[in-house]
Amino acid sequence: MEKIRKGDEVIVLTGRDKQRRGTVLARVDSDHVLVEGVNVVKKHTRPNPMLGTPGGIVEKNMPVHISNVAIYNPANGKADRVGIKEVDGRKVRVFRSSGEVIGAKA
Repeated sequence: MEKIRKGDEVIVLTGRDKQRRGTVLARVDSDHVLVEGVNVVKKHTRPNPMLGTPGGIVEKNMPVHISNVAIYNPANGKADRVGIKEVDGRKVRVFRSSGEVIGAKA
């Protein structure tokens, strides 16, 4: 079971974007995630008249290693670890600090 999924709000633990929060846009592979507004780089692109794309400088989100992000717990406003529990016969993700289910509708 994946501990960090698409749509989760995460906080960056290390690096240039430390302490920044964003939502996970996608999982690139098993070890990397794309986080909105984090690790943004400028890419210089050439114009391609066949595709109708203009050239210029484009800002692009780059992947972040999953070990450098942690899930954000809105109850205490800090990063938290994720645990797995079995509730009603199915496995769910829970915050390690409080034990409450992640993404449960209150």
